[in-house]
Amino acid sequence: MRVIGIAASLHAGSYVNRLLEAVRGELPPGVGFEAWRGLGEVPPYGPGPVPAVVRGLISLVEEADAIVLTAPEHSLLPPELDHTLSWMSAGGGLAGRHVAVMCASARACGAMWAQAELYKELMAAGAVVMGAELVISPVCPHFDDDGRLWARELRAQVREVISQLCPAQIREPVLSG
Repeated sequence: MRVIGIAASLHAGSYVNRLLEAVRGELPPGVGFEAWRGLGEVPPYGPGPVPAVVRGLISLVEEADAIVLTAPEHSLLPPELDHTLSWMSAGGGLAGRHVAVMCASARACGAMWAQAELYKELMAAGAVVMGAELVISPVCPHFDDDGRLWARELRAQVREVISQLCPAQIREPVLSG
């Protein structure tokens, strides 16, 4: 099985980028994962030829079994993500695709709003959507030095979403003390 990850943030150290990398550590053995980093290069959807960055993403998605999308707490989607979803929707690239959405926010209502907006966009494009609202407070460290989530309740939420995408048994990784 192969999963493509898309983080809806252009800031490398953001919570949603870190969350996407933490997802990698929670996948069952044998599941391939690739994080797509072209979000900032996607232009607004419009007539004319499909940009190379969009063609590359569409090719990755066509070869993948599922997509994991992490998004920030904004009630409006970041414009770069909106552009990306528009390009993918136009070609039917999301129709029938399994997409897990995880929204990270310091406030539960922020994650809920972001997730609702993403659900609308993805379902309108024909995607099969599942997900979780993750409350990740910026005043509390939630990631270890290797980028893994150490908070048990957050890891359980991530695993629940992953289990909907990946039929294999998810095992507790051995963390060195």
